[in-house]
Amino acid sequence: MTAFTRLPDLALRTYGGAVVAANDESFAERENLIRPGRPEFRPHTFGAKGQVYDGWETRRRREPGHDWAIVRLGMPGVVRGVVVDTAWFTGNYPPYASVEACAVAGHPSVAELQAAEWTEIVPRSPIAGDTENAFGVQDPRRYTHVRLNIHPDGGVARLRVHGEVVPDLSVWEGMAVDLAALHNGGLVTACSDEFYSSPNNVIAPGLARHQAEGWETARRRDGGNDWLVVRLGVPGTVRVAELDTTNLVHNSPAAAALSGLDARVSAPDDPSAWFELLPRTRLQPDTPHRFRLPAPRPATHVRLDIYPDGGLARLRLHGDPDHGSPPA
Repeated sequence: MTAFTRLPDLALRTYGGAVVAANDESFAERENLIRPGRPEFRPHTFGAKGQVYDGWETRRRREPGHDWAIVRLGMPGVVRGVVVDTAWFTGNYPPYASVEACAVAGHPSVAELQAAEWTEIVPRSPIAGDTENAFGVQDPRRYTHVRLNIHPDGGVARLRVHGEVVPDLSVWEGMAVDLAALHNGGLVTACSDEFYSSPNNVIAPGLARHQAEGWETARRRDGGNDWLVVRLGVPGTVRVAELDTTNLVHNSPAAAALSGLDARVSAPDDPSAWFELLPRTRLQPDTPHRFRLPAPRPATHVRLDIYPDGGLARLRLHGDPDHGSPPA
């Protein structure tokens, strides 16, 4: 759709997002706003509240005002774009929407959030029904919550809040962390192939429930191999690598290797700047592998090579963060 939609959805339920409050959900529950996957619809499925919708739908407003829902971002960060998806809402979508954001430390209550200072990141804008309405955001600040306002009422299937994760790693001071984790600010910045699924899946939270929740490439016929590059959430020294092929039974790689780069001292486009972290090592299908790296070195980026192709459920790179230096 747009460039920002390639960034992770900071609000996604599977990434820890939650709809913590809404002023109304008479026809359809607020929790649907951040569910993973495309909205579904089955016509002529009526419940006690009317037609069943895979989205959030409020009553017909008979007084001045507008409806709203507050979402806690599962991964706080800089919002680069918002998608207000009105899929399947045709005669009952809101004609306008706006989005606000705030940054509140800790674990605020709904009352504390309502009293917080909110910043408008998407002004009141017209939206269309049964459409993924996309809005770019230019605000460079880090936010923890967003508030979707619909004017005056109606239904929204999904709210996607795409951006760059900016974690607070202070709680892990002096401890090892997963330097590659999406929720710690890691991001796949380059990839040879993403035919079946997104490479960012390999650094997503939790375990993959099936092979579509990992990274899987097309079958190679050229004699080469597939690869991806992860920008670590914070520079650090990787000491243990996890390469998980769970759920990949007949399409796992035969082998894998890891190499590192410290972009603070070397140019990323210099092939000689990359150093070996894990030599080419045999992998088994449907297996979580753990390797202690033989020669750990500080890095800002790690490249995973798989031979020749296939899929990986998760990549974890555990090590010691360098809290004094941001990623390149």
